[in-house]
Amino acid sequence: MTPETTPLQQPAPAEMRYEDKPNGSPAVPVLTLPLLPLKNTVLFPGLFIPLSVGRPQSLAAIEAALATDVKTFVVAAQRDANLDQPKLEDLYTIGTRAVIKKMARTEQTVELLVQGVERVVLLRAEQTEPFLRVTVRPLPAPEDQGTEVEALHRAIIDLASRVLELAQPEGRINLQQMVAQAADPLQLAYLLGSMLSLDIAREQQLLEASTRAEALRMLHSYLSHEVQVLELRYQIATQAQTEMSKDQREYMLRQQMRAIQEELGEQNPEKAELEELRRRLAEAEVPDHVRKEADRELRKLERLPAAAPDYQITRGYLELVAELPWHKSTEEVIDLEKAQKILDEDHYGLEEVKERILDDLAVLKLNPKAKAPILCLVGPPGVGKTSLGQSIARALGRKFERMSLGGMHDEAELRGHRRTYIGAMPGRLIQAIRRAGVNNPVLMLDEVDKLGRDFRGDPAAALLEVLDPAQNHAFRDNFLDLPFDLSKVLFITTANDLAPVPRPLLDRMEVLRLSGYSEGEKLVIAERYLLPRQRGEAGLTAEQFIVPRETVQRIINRYTREAGVRNLERTLGTLARKVARKFAAGHTEPVTVRPEDLIELLGPEKVRPERSRKELPPGVATGLAWTEAGGDVLFIETSLLEGGRGLRLTGQLGDVMRESARAAQTYVWSHAEQLGIDTSLFRKTGVHLHVPAGAVPKDGPSAGVALVTALASLYTNRPVRSDVAMTGEITLSGLVLPVGGIKEKVLAAHRNGIKHVILPRDNEDDLRELPPEVRQALTFTLAERIEDALAAALPELAERLQPATVG
Repeated sequence: MTPETTPLQQPAPAEMRYEDKPNGSPAVPVLTLPLLPLKNTVLFPGLFIPLSVGRPQSLAAIEAALATDVKTFVVAAQRDANLDQPKLEDLYTIGTRAVIKKMARTEQTVELLVQGVERVVLLRAEQTEPFLRVTVRPLPAPEDQGTEVEALHRAIIDLASRVLELAQPEGRINLQQMVAQAADPLQLAYLLGSMLSLDIAREQQLLEASTRAEALRMLHSYLSHEVQVLELRYQIATQAQTEMSKDQREYMLRQQMRAIQEELGEQNPEKAELEELRRRLAEAEVPDHVRKEADRELRKLERLPAAAPDYQITRGYLELVAELPWHKSTEEVIDLEKAQKILDEDHYGLEEVKERILDDLAVLKLNPKAKAPILCLVGPPGVGKTSLGQSIARALGRKFERMSLGGMHDEAELRGHRRTYIGAMPGRLIQAIRRAGVNNPVLMLDEVDKLGRDFRGDPAAALLEVLDPAQNHAFRDNFLDLPFDLSKVLFITTANDLAPVPRPLLDRMEVLRLSGYSEGEKLVIAERYLLPRQRGEAGLTAEQFIVPRETVQRIINRYTREAGVRNLERTLGTLARKVARKFAAGHTEPVTVRPEDLIELLGPEKVRPERSRKELPPGVATGLAWTEAGGDVLFIETSLLEGGRGLRLTGQLGDVMRESARAAQTYVWSHAEQLGIDTSLFRKTGVHLHVPAGAVPKDGPSAGVALVTALASLYTNRPVRSDVAMTGEITLSGLVLPVGGIKEKVLAAHRNGIKHVILPRDNEDDLRELPPEVRQALTFTLAERIEDALAAALPELAERLQPATVG
């Protein structure tokens, strides 16, 4: 109900009296009246508001007011609207004296129409039961005038006009009539303040304003905010209306176009699309159960208007059904000699992997219905896993599709989204088959070890069905919702490390390990593949850009240290660009890059060979480690701590490696007499064992032999041979157990100038995987017991280390 204003006719209440102030100031008039607390509103002087009174305390106050001749009482807003029986301190100190104009009773409430008379200050409570009766002091209305008041008055009228225009654009309230009713600026402020959607605190601030200028400034701020809100709302509504009008206009134009096309005997676009879909589905070779579902969806599409949300999803679904290769396969003629030639052309080395691929091709040649194997190529970066998949596809004559799984968190990316969602689309597996156009492509799932997992699902779990030959003949994509045969697809996965791959998923794949390349293999790969490719990409010819073999060898040794050849190719590309710049600047003579030119072209050497440790001090041994990037050399450093106790371990060692270090110290202590060690050293001194680099986490049991050797060297004060590196797990009884990654570790030893490698006896068969030039360049000691390893690494102890007979 909109508040109204009338000229104030203030009755002179009988309760008016004067009170003297304590400080001798003139007496002030005071009134003692019933108090009605208001929960959600503020009554301004001169305004009418309806009230519904239902609380017992409030009803008692109204009855007391009605019992008087003038029917007057005081209203004040509550600070907390949740209080049902507020006390005086729960109310604002400034309220309004009001007069009851109309009254109507119901069963539980009294409905009132009251008018505010004047502001009052609540002084004290005279009684609290059954209602509040308070003593109040009238607060005169401010009478200040001036140019500021006039300017604010005019500005408020303009803002109020804008608010009314935005709030009620059709049936506008007559602002001039409102201004005429409230000619006084303060009364206008009260009227507009009651009409705005202000909270209790702001209405109370307006009521408590001590001057007209203050009240008008408050109202100006409130109106300005209201104008901004209403303009933004109007803008949003106008934009929505414009978009709606645009859609309606397009709909009308389509209807008119459809009518014109029917008059001309032409088909409308929607019918033409449906006919095209029907033709494509009829021509597609699809199974009977698929055709039945497609026909049902096509009939559904015919009944849908083109503007319906389901129209585009259903249309996309039918297009997918028509385009999928349900029965279309690549006709392959398996030629093992041709396949061998293609694999050798594309990749140098990797003989074991090539043999395994050719074995599978031979089986497919003899039994075309055999289920294709699911291969997992595991190896460090840059060894050619992805390109090997392309070569397999070329050798088979099949289409090749690659799908990266790195960082994938959402299972729906593989299985697709259900068509109940807006924007639903098929999964990436079905999309790859659709792009290939045949149902037997070579599909590479790259970086399977980098799959994510979160609240949206586990993509690795979705792959369990895809990579299981016993299940993938009826794979159901959530979007397609029809069984599709994936058993003819040759899946190839790649990974750098198998540790993150779930065991059930790993169990479905056959692992083929691609170890790193030796320096000789890298040299051949650079000359055959990398250098010609980078030369061509730089726009150079073989006569313009010449890189001798010794230069490539220097790049391999001093500018790249990796298991693969990615950084090697990148470095050769840098050289090619440097030379191309010279020819672009007008150089015409052939450019030959010598080893001594590399520092100028590539900068300082990035790899400092570890062979600089030509002499190892006592307590230092050279171990071999496996990493995702291939093998590496690991130095074990130990030092005696005079007066210390126990074994101190640093270098970010994992739990398994820490246990190996403790087992190594126990072995050396228990065999101190055999090694010629004074046992008092173990009681009087401690040992600090450190494994550089400290920032790289290290773990695993394969450093056991190196740990024993370093401690034996420390306690006997005899240095370990600097050209010897070792690997192997140890036991307390002195056995040397086999470990993994032998090829990568031996290649790392060869890269770092090691001449002698100590390996577990049970790893002897792994030496067959090494390139011939590496086997010829190194000497191997195959140790069954720790004594064998110590005799090879510490020749001075060889006579003492005759293995004891184990009964």
